[in-house]
Amino acid sequence: MLWAISRVAGPDFAAKREQGLQAHLDYLRSQKKILVVSGATLTDDGRDVTGSLLIVNVGSRAEARAFVDGDPFQKAGLFTNVTITRMRKGQWNPQAAEGA
Repeated sequence: MLWAISRVAGPDFAAKREQGLQAHLDYLRSQKKILVVSGATLTDDGRDVTGSLLIVNVGSRAEARAFVDGDPFQKAGLFTNVTITRMRKGQWNPQAAEGA
């Protein structure tokens, strides 16, 4: 099952991001068997992070939540809101993201 995870960055995100970035990236790499896509959401000008969007392929909402809870950024309280929504694969065109 695919689960879309949307997280909203908290007010101290920019200040705390750098100190936990390597652990966050290492965690995402360690989850490559279930992590379909991930990336930061940005302001329209691309200068500031507003949160993140991830899609994972796991068997239940509880497993998606466990994935979120295992992220060092989540443990450090960098996000104020997390939404987990089950989704179905519709159009799948990863080549459309090339150069983004």
